[in-house]
Amino acid sequence: MTVENVLSAPSRTIEPRDPFLESLTDPDADPAGGPTAAALEEERRDAATRRARVRPVVAVLTQPTLVLSILVLALVTLWAVAPSWFTAWDPIEGVPQDRLLPPSAAHLFGTDNLGRDLYARVVYGSATSLAATSVAVVVGLAVGSFFGLLAGFLRGIVDDAIMRFMDVLLAIPSLLLSLALITALGFGTLNVAIAVGLASVASFSRVMRAEVLQIATAVYVEAARVSGVRWYAVLRRHVLPNASGPVVALAALEFGVMVLAISSLSFLGFGAPPPTPEWGSLVSGGRDYLAVAWWLTTLPGLVIVAVVLSANRISRALERDGGIR
Repeated sequence: MTVENVLSAPSRTIEPRDPFLESLTDPDADPAGGPTAAALEEERRDAATRRARVRPVVAVLTQPTLVLSILVLALVTLWAVAPSWFTAWDPIEGVPQDRLLPPSAAHLFGTDNLGRDLYARVVYGSATSLAATSVAVVVGLAVGSFFGLLAGFLRGIVDDAIMRFMDVLLAIPSLLLSLALITALGFGTLNVAIAVGLASVASFSRVMRAEVLQIATAVYVEAARVSGVRWYAVLRRHVLPNASGPVVALAALEFGVMVLAISSLSFLGFGAPPPTPEWGSLVSGGRDYLAVAWWLTTLPGLVIVAVVLSANRISRALERDGGIR
């Protein structure tokens, strides 16, 4: 007869998991063994994130004019980046026997008085015109935002001095101011771009100052100042990122204005010297042949109009759909 050891530990059995009992101690647990409340909340957040990412694309696709504007600027940008993809004609060398041919399948925009394909000259001229416009926008945006940021944040005598100078610039017509700056800088596409950019400094400065004055009184900016953060760090981390939205929209709007300004100055002969193709100079070169070759001025002019209208449409979309004040 065997004697059990009463001192030995009793045998333990593994009880099955009870979701209901776990739900009593864990409020996020589901008694039915399904997804927890935390998991469901995470799924809802992921779905909201996906919808937020898709919403801007849907908003763009539901606006045909905005889609068309984006396509126009994309096409012109491709012209500037890779012009040989769109035409096989040389923009400089012409064929004398093909002079002043109307638009056709062989020459989409016709030919000029020297037998050069006008479409090729417009395509190759987009690189010069867009590069000059981009330089002008960067100059105006950088210089104007800098002065507007200082004026709105430092205030006092600094604000008064900067804004009175900007008022003087605004009192001078932008084209006249650009002509004065070109006279000082000299002719050439780069100098034209710099002059047009400096003529737009006052517009960027006023918009940036207005945004900075509003943001500088925010709670988080005041908290950063009280905590001892240096003023230039407050500008870089808090004020500038939050004030840049309207200035970006203005840059898109000024892009179209600067295309017109640079084309106007090129039309007057201040841009790239011939035979370099440039939109304004193409319009200027065809004005002596309006009676016999209307396409020499009309078609390059329509390209300029399309670019300006597209830039203005995108600017309105940035201002309205982007929630910019």
